[in-house]
Parts: sequence; structure tokens; C-alpha cells
Amino acid sequence: MIYRFTFISDEVDDFKREIQIDSEAKFYDLHMAICEACGYDSKQLASFFTCNDEWEKETEITLEEMDTNSEDDIWLMSKTRLSELVEEEKQKLIYVFDYMTDRCLFAQLSEIITGKKLEAPTCTKRRGEAPKQQMDFDEFEKKTAGGDLLGEDFYGDQDYDVDEIDREGFEGLDDLPSDSFDESDIY
Repeated sequence: MIYRFTFISDEVDDFKREIQIDSEAKFYDLHMAICEACGYDSKQLASFFTCNDEWEKETEITLEEMDTNSEDDIWLMSKTRLSELVEEEKQKLIYVFDYMTDRCLFAQLSEIITGKKLEAPTCTKRRGEAPKQQMDFDEFEKKTAGGDLLGEDFYGDQDYDVDEIDREGFEGLDDLPSDSFDESDIY
């Protein structure tokens, strides 16, 4: 079988790449095809993630083994066939090409072509310039200024209970006179 993946970017509106690859090829082969199609250095850290329909990351497939103490299964690009984790049309993947800033390409399995094999991956459609593979931190800060880089849940659950906040929970309040703390101020 041949898989046809379509790749897009949230950074570059007119960017699109379509890559056809044999379903029995390894994720490493797809990584190499992406790097070639985008002009990226294939030796930079990268990962694929399988995703659900809402683009939430599920299984990570890494270029290199990073955590040998993990109880989770470790999926390496060089050892994992595409057909092991990608099985149906419209399945989504994320390809993280810049680990330092968590920048990525979004991919979808556009078509499964049955009854055929492909010796080597092929980029069948190329539109627009690929996003730069690496972005320096100053440029990254400018692009994301004012954005919530850490995510809305970084500081904890938004559904906190105000009744859980008490005088003992705050450092320095014990130094204040007891009449200066009015619990009605927090409601």
C-alpha cells in the first residue's frame, strides 16, 4: 500500500507538501522525505506524534531514544513502520521539527492507495516556502509576544475553589494585623 500524506504549517499560509510513501516504510524514511522536501537538516532532533481528531498528541515517535527509564513504550523512527501506528485515511500526525520552540508541521493521511508499492518516498506536491527549521529565541519571542506560550493550564486548574484559599495558605500574611485581612475581598 502507498500512503499519501499532506503537510501544512500554521506559520506559512501557502505552504503545502504531499509525500507518497510505502506503508511498510519506517517513520525515519518519512522524516528524511520531509527534510528533503523542506530543505531541513535531517540530523536535528525531531519527533512525530500520532494525534486524535482534535490534534491532541498521543503517541510519540522519536528520532533518538531520549529516556531509557520510562515505563512508556518507546517508539523510534528507525524501528517503527508507518503501518504500525497509521492505519486509516484522515489520521493525523504532528511532525515537530524544532524542539527548542516546539514548532511543527501538521499532517494528515490523505489517501491510501491499495495494491501498489513504492520503493522510495516521493514529494508529489510542493507549494510555498517551508517554515525555517530553526528560529532564534529573539525572533521566537517577537512572534509569540503577548501569546500564552505556557498554555492556559500552566498555573493550575481554572476551576479553583475560593474557599480553599485561607490565611495560612499565603506567606507573609501572618505579619499583617489580623484586621487587615478581609476574606470578603476575595469574593
